Amino acid sequence: MTSSIDPLLQPFQLGRLTLRNRVVVTAHETAHSENGMPTDRYRAYHVERARGGIAMTMTAGSAVVSADSPASFGNLHAYRDEIVPWIRRLTDGVHEHGAACMIQLTHLGRRTGWAQDDWLPVLAPSAVREAAHRAIPKVAEQWDLDRIVGDYADAAARMQAGGMDGIELEAYGHLIDQFWSPLTNQRDDAYGGSLENRMRFGLDVLAAIRARVGHDFIISIRMVLDEQTPGGVTPADGLTIARRLTQARLVDLVNVIRGRIDSDAELAKVIPLQGMASAPHLEFAAQVRAELGVPVLHAAKIDDVATARYAIAEGKLDLVGMTRANLADPHLVRKLAEGRAEQIRPCVGATYCLDRIYEGREALCIHNAATGRELALPQVASPAAARRRVLVIGAGPAGLEAARVCAERGHQVELVEAMPAAGGQLLVAARNKRRRDLLGIVEWRVAECRRLGVTIRLDTLADAALVEQLAPDVVLVATGGLPREPELASGTELVTPAWDVLSGHVRAAGQVLFYDDAGTHSSLTAAQYLAEGVESLEILTPERTLGVDVGGLTYTGYAGTLVEHDVRVTLNHRLLAVHRDGGRLVATIGSDHSSRQAQRVVDLVVAELGTDANDELYLELRDRSGNGGAVDYAALVAGLPQPLPAPSTRQDTGGFALYRIGDAVASRNVHAAIYDAQRLCTTL
Repeated sequence: MTSSIDPLLQPFQLGRLTLRNRVVVTAHETAHSENGMPTDRYRAYHVERARGGIAMTMTAGSAVVSADSPASFGNLHAYRDEIVPWIRRLTDGVHEHGAACMIQLTHLGRRTGWAQDDWLPVLAPSAVREAAHRAIPKVAEQWDLDRIVGDYADAAARMQAGGMDGIELEAYGHLIDQFWSPLTNQRDDAYGGSLENRMRFGLDVLAAIRARVGHDFIISIRMVLDEQTPGGVTPADGLTIARRLTQARLVDLVNVIRGRIDSDAELAKVIPLQGMASAPHLEFAAQVRAELGVPVLHAAKIDDVATARYAIAEGKLDLVGMTRANLADPHLVRKLAEGRAEQIRPCVGATYCLDRIYEGREALCIHNAATGRELALPQVASPAAARRRVLVIGAGPAGLEAARVCAERGHQVELVEAMPAAGGQLLVAARNKRRRDLLGIVEWRVAECRRLGVTIRLDTLADAALVEQLAPDVVLVATGGLPREPELASGTELVTPAWDVLSGHVRAAGQVLFYDDAGTHSSLTAAQYLAEGVESLEILTPERTLGVDVGGLTYTGYAGTLVEHDVRVTLNHRLLAVHRDGGRLVATIGSDHSSRQAQRVVDLVVAELGTDANDELYLELRDRSGNGGAVDYAALVAGLPQPLPAPSTRQDTGGFALYRIGDAVASRNVHAAIYDAQRLCTTL
């Protein structure tokens, strides 16, 4: 895999480590741990990326070194001795596939909450509250700092004993750089005031670690070199700190960060989202590399091979982080090395992975259901024991994934779609300019289906007669959903579905009331679209917050538009009725919390309430099928094949097994639709 002239595939010497290429999965939390330990699910996730060809995986994001750094994101507990054998199993698995393995360590400082784990107080250099976690921290005392320095050294020694090739310290938004930044360090003792004083704690930590692990053990630091905020760490400060650390041989690798993560809006600039510029901090990282003359790693929306290759070829980076890209396709490097770059599943920047982490759930990829489920779902489907004729009806995310997986396993697949183009609801979502990259979910699957020999029929309405004509062994109904109507006392017919506005069938203008009783990306996509095109917009929702099912990171993109267009948001209210008064509409609104009602006079009432299953064809086929549409849930969850109808039963009926997937079952999201298809078809 290192014989290619591709810059990304060239080896790199990092201290004693020879890395087989330049692609790194940077430290990130997946919340796949159990009780703070990297158990089998955690290990399998990282081993899969090693199998896929990366140079190095950095685990944890971050592993906490002290008990008074409560885990906010499912962090590993690096302060416990029992972690060592788990770390050894993980590193052995990664090394077996030729990749290096490091782990990120931290004390979160104020970037956590006190009401969890052992309920110890959150501490920081000063009592400055972080917007994201809202805790008012205790001011760290000398005995705290002495203890934490020792905790860092102990944790590093545990990781070395567990077979790690090195460690990385987290120093952006966490305790070490909370001391660096005047915005969070208001001390007047030996740890505050001058830059020299503000560096003291971090230098003590690194010196203690280096003394414990020696110079053959790699130490990286993922550090902020420019907070891009008045009064914060400046580029000059950042370079001064980095020079001090590298010249003293305390660190071997600098992982460049630019910006702050105090709030969701600031975090979204550090970890850019869908619709934002690609690699916005790459030139800054290149300047750091030129100034320092030490190995530099950087990762911020470098999610495609072309950008990553440019960064290495032009000498802007030594190592390139492609973390979200490897969540989408953990075999990215292998496919590149084998000349199969066109088969790489693209990262579409949806940030479903990170949004789930910041909501306290595990990381999952929006369109690779096997990521995070490596113990149950293969990244590459195995050949089927017997070749079946499979008919997939509907070419939305669920139908496309079903067709792809079935074809990959060797089945004969026909895909039928009533619309002139594949994509389903994603075509509507992509009308939002910021979310156009979602089309990558569709385009990749269409290309894969064509490569795998799937017969695709567009502009074809499937019915029972077509099913009878094609005589399939298996029918997968993926017909999606239709807009759900609000239950009103009167005037339902006067309410316009958000789909009709997004698709261009209805032109929204004037004063608009948007009723959101879904709280999803679909809702906020419609709200953003309306805000940019109408005179005034009011969003009405019965929820206590807007976009209740939308993660904080991706919410920032919507929020910016709503603020810029002065959109009025009314929480805790429902739409009760609509009637026409002359050329305008009068909406009556009320609340679950009070009997008080009010009215709004507007030009258009738009609503988003999710979908109802488009199940007419499924219901027509159900009694003709051999299994009556039944799914053996126990087999599905266990990863076992669905029992096919017995031959006698099949002969008496339509002779096919019938299943439905995605929104044809119930209103959910893209990931659920793809997961439905992948786990059903992997064992078909």
